[in-house]
Formats: sequence, C-alpha cells, structure tokens
Amino acid sequence: MAMQMVRFSFSGHELVALPQAALYWPARKALLVADLHFEKASWYARFGQMLPPYDSEATLADIEALVAETDTRELWCLGDSFHDSAGSERLSPTARAKLEMLTTQLDWTWITGNHDRAINGDCGGTILEEAEVDGLLLRHEADPADARPELSGHFHPKLRIRLRGKSVSRRCFVATDTKLVLPAFGALTGGLDAGHAEIVRAVGKGAEALVPVNDRLLRFPVAA
Repeated sequence: MAMQMVRFSFSGHELVALPQAALYWPARKALLVADLHFEKASWYARFGQMLPPYDSEATLADIEALVAETDTRELWCLGDSFHDSAGSERLSPTARAKLEMLTTQLDWTWITGNHDRAINGDCGGTILEEAEVDGLLLRHEADPADARPELSGHFHPKLRIRLRGKSVSRRCFVATDTKLVLPAFGALTGGLDAGHAEIVRAVGKGAEALVPVNDRLLRFPVAA
C-alpha cells in the first residue's frame, strides 16, 4: 500500500483516519466517506448562484484515487451523498459514467441523509437508511440516545485553532468512546466548528478532534 496510514482503535476495531477526510477500515478493506453533496453547484445554479460546475467530477476523482491507493473493496457513503434527492438526474455524462463504474466495481452502499432521503439508486449501489456492520452502526446523523458504537457524518466538523498568530482551519473527525463523526468529503462542502453545541450534543462530553497529518494522528480536546 503506497500511503502511510496510522491506525487507531475505536470500539475494538482498528480504523485509519485519512488526511483526505475519509475513514479506512483495513479488516474489511472498506472506505467510508460522508457528505459528498454531489451536484451542489447545479442545485444553487437553479437559483442564480453560480458555482464552478465540476464539484461532482472532482469529488469522484478524489474517491477513485483513494480506492486505488487503499485497495478498497467496499465503499460506504454516510448520507447526503447528493445535495438533493434529484441530484443524480443532473450529473454530467462524465460524472455519471465514473460513478456507475465505481458502483459496479465496488460493494457500494448509500446511507441516506437529510438531503438525499429519497435517492432512487439509478447510479447503482445499495440504498439503506442505516446499517450495522461488525458491531458498528453506520448512519448519517449521530443519535445521542443510542449508546451503541456508531459512525456518522452530517455535521462537516472542522477544527479551528490559532497557530503562530494565524487562524488555521482543518477538516477533522470528532470522536468519543462510542461516537465517531466523519468530516465532509465533498468538494464544495463547508464546515461546522468541532466544538459547536450541536456536535457536542450529538456525541456527548469528552470528545476529541482527530486531525490526520501525514503519518501522525493529532488529537485535540473539544471544548463545548
């Protein structure tokens, strides 16, 4: 495997937080990504707000590169894969062909989110509201009432700190003993501060922001 990966333990499983804002599960050769928001630009264009229209193609290229680097066999999308449920209808021919190739090559599962709850699966893959895989729950939004170990997305967490007098912002994972929130993977996604009250409410106290940097995993306490 070409890339250096630092494993960490979560609820008895060895996982890898990748600098590219994805999670790799070595035992399953599984790649997990959250909040791709395909076709966000074309959604905004309908209302006169023009963004570069290549977000889906850029995000798919990033996924394809990671799949090749990690020898991924399974791919799990943890919700809000499309910016809206009709997003797949607006994919460019290039993006659609790339996506259909990936969903054919991989064991690809779409977990639905609040943006794409009604996606129709016309690009391949399996659609689920949530899943339990080897004792880990995979869902879009963390459920504070559920004590079972869980992987989720939804909040687009970012760590914001001051470094040498400058404000630095990095996509991050947010983790407790039983909750792991993935950063947004999509090319046009923003971010919510890791210490935001909504994230703290969802994951509980004692959370850490995890920031993968090259061959290290930096940990920062999350202050509510």
